[in-house]
Amino acid sequence: MDIEKTASSIIHSAIQIHKALGPGLLESVYQTCLAYELRQSGYKVETELKQPFQYKEITFDQGYRIDMLVENSIIIENKTVDHILPVHEAQLITYLKLRGCTLGFLINWKVEFLKDGIKRKVNNHPQKYIPKNQIRHIN
Repeated sequence: MDIEKTASSIIHSAIQIHKALGPGLLESVYQTCLAYELRQSGYKVETELKQPFQYKEITFDQGYRIDMLVENSIIIENKTVDHILPVHEAQLITYLKLRGCTLGFLINWKVEFLKDGIKRKVNNHPQKYIPKNQIRHIN
């Protein structure tokens, strides 16, 4: 998979959706439309994906939910807020680290021009994500 080609498809689809619908709708509407468009283009898209993490013997299953995961490599966090805040960017960076992905997009749909609402984040230190059922404990 060419990650930059996929990234371009994500941005293109998002812009087309925003041009058609405009700002002001619920986050879930944009997310559903974006997932639809990407699937129509042949991409694997997962939505509302739980992201567990583990510390020693403790597994945290609750609290982390990724809006969209495209081709198991690009995370998309959708927002409909007046302004993107540092906490929103931190959320995406956390998901990139927990999932071991290198690229993510924070898309704020509540802007006049979508190009002003897209932030691209890169995780320069990805670690391979290991599903919790594959984690082995050493005592």
